[in-house]
Amino acid sequence: MKILAASDIHGDIKAVEKLARKAKKEDAELVILAGDLSIFGNGLEGLLKPFSDVNKKVAIIPGNHDSEADIFMLKKRYPDILYDLHNYAFKVGDVGFFGCGLANIGPNELSEAQIKKRIESSFKYVKDAKKRIMVVHVPPYKTKLDKIGKNISAGSTAVRESIEKFSPEKCICGHIHETFGLEDKLNNTSIINAGPDGKVIEI
Repeated sequence: MKILAASDIHGDIKAVEKLARKAKKEDAELVILAGDLSIFGNGLEGLLKPFSDVNKKVAIIPGNHDSEADIFMLKKRYPDILYDLHNYAFKVGDVGFFGCGLANIGPNELSEAQIKKRIESSFKYVKDAKKRIMVVHVPPYKTKLDKIGKNISAGSTAVRESIEKFSPEKCICGHIHETFGLEDKLNNTSIINAGPDGKVIEI
């Protein structure tokens, strides 16, 4: 299975159009947007239409710039293409997708305990899947992907603990602009900060 993962689009329709072309060219079966679709709710109008135009399914979570209301609105506008991965888990064939949106910072902040609980609840629906992909906005704590500057870690302890507990094949995240496009490994899990340019991932 081939997916195109991206994050932190922040309402940039040109970036979405580029991603839609890339998804079509690469014949991606699914597009994953790992949060910060907007700038505090602004920039959502028509944002997912390019994916609809090329008949691509899209899974989304909110980031620290988005709200659950934003996700609900997008679900109503694009019911034929959209998976809400913040409130639900789903499977495509033998691959299970689970996770949690929002962040441990921002106006719609979740505590680390809330993030952990949401990921655990989501995981239950895909625990029997042959392969499992975790999608979050905030990268795991103390990895290459959560660094701001040289020594400041801005990741989530709950995300790290969940990776260590559930051992998904991959964890897709975003949030830290300084590490867009970078990858790391935590035990057997590949972690990817997708960034707005997107990453094609084979599962």
